[in-house]
Amino acid sequence: MNDLASLLTPEGRALLDEVRGTAPADELAVATRLRREHPAELVSAALGQARLRQRAVAKFGSGDAERMFFTPNGVEQSTRASVAAYRAERLRALGVTSVADLCCGIGGDAIALARAGIRVLAVDRDPLTAAAARANADALGLAGLIDVREADVTEVDTAAYDAVFVDPARRGGRGRIFDPEAYSPPLSWAVQAALRAPHAALKVAPGIPHEAVPVEAEAEWISDGGDVKEAVLWFGTAPGAVRATLLPGPRTLLGRGLPDPQVRSVGRYLYEPDGAAIRAHLVAEVAEQVQGGLVDATIAYVTSDSLLATPYATAYEITDQLPFNVKKLKALLRERQVGILTVKKRGSAVEPEELRRKALPKPQGPHAATVFLTRVAGAPTMLIGAPARAVTGAGRS
Repeated sequence: MNDLASLLTPEGRALLDEVRGTAPADELAVATRLRREHPAELVSAALGQARLRQRAVAKFGSGDAERMFFTPNGVEQSTRASVAAYRAERLRALGVTSVADLCCGIGGDAIALARAGIRVLAVDRDPLTAAAARANADALGLAGLIDVREADVTEVDTAAYDAVFVDPARRGGRGRIFDPEAYSPPLSWAVQAALRAPHAALKVAPGIPHEAVPVEAEAEWISDGGDVKEAVLWFGTAPGAVRATLLPGPRTLLGRGLPDPQVRSVGRYLYEPDGAAIRAHLVAEVAEQVQGGLVDATIAYVTSDSLLATPYATAYEITDQLPFNVKKLKALLRERQVGILTVKKRGSAVEPEELRRKALPKPQGPHAATVFLTRVAGAPTMLIGAPARAVTGAGRS
């Protein structure tokens, strides 16, 4: 608290401007110089905040990150700005004008909501975290829309708000928490809070079991740039619906309850579904779009004889199918003059880096290849290929 308070003073803000962009290798020299004119504790706080801001650029962009205030946990646990903006836009489109943001952290979601024109009550029980959220609302000119309150979220009355957003803590002293009832607050409490509001969104881990999704909720899995970021349980929308959303876009694939695709022989093309589609159990919807089937009943790789456009999977043209054998793979790569090897796996215990070292110990040649370690009809198999050429069209959503 003292560090943050000191950084909010004119001297602290001036120091933050001076240490902006300081490289780790230069910190000692910069600190030594600045301590001649400023208190050592303030210099350390400014350099620490500069490091956090550099880490936060990946989530918030340089324009915001360089003005915001962070805690180590705040950087780690904050929602990526693009995901928060997408979620805020969904709430705005539902007609929501006010949101109780419970477990607000350093305010990333509150900022996105306010920028969508939504009035926000941002609540967190940790004094330092709440202070950082308040400082961020002020730094970004959003203090008029964001009211930050230091309180236990379980004691906050949300009746006056159109919607509730809950982002429970999913990390503890031993790392990530996978049991939704071990979240802080537990998922069951968050669900009850959601059911009391006209609309609600609960941010949960993307690995949440489908059987843990309440029947009243719509479940959405979101990926950004191909990386699955979170799942959201929506209330007041479409109970029982399942969707996978890809950012940027957004592009949304809605579940239609299709049966599992048939297993078939490997065709000319292999499709790797986006992680959000896999987590949402929508591989069948992807397979339908590309007129394909599965290489194995337990593996989320889709194969097809056709190259068809879909934003929900990456297509590869397969040139070779081999039983798992490192020597044969090594010989094939040498014959094809492969110098760059990408290794992907699904359903294999082999580590990609280990195979890369053994199969391509001395990269030579101008060509690149991708090898998929997987199972085909239950047998360990290597599929070798390369990204397929672009196809016109965007696929169905």
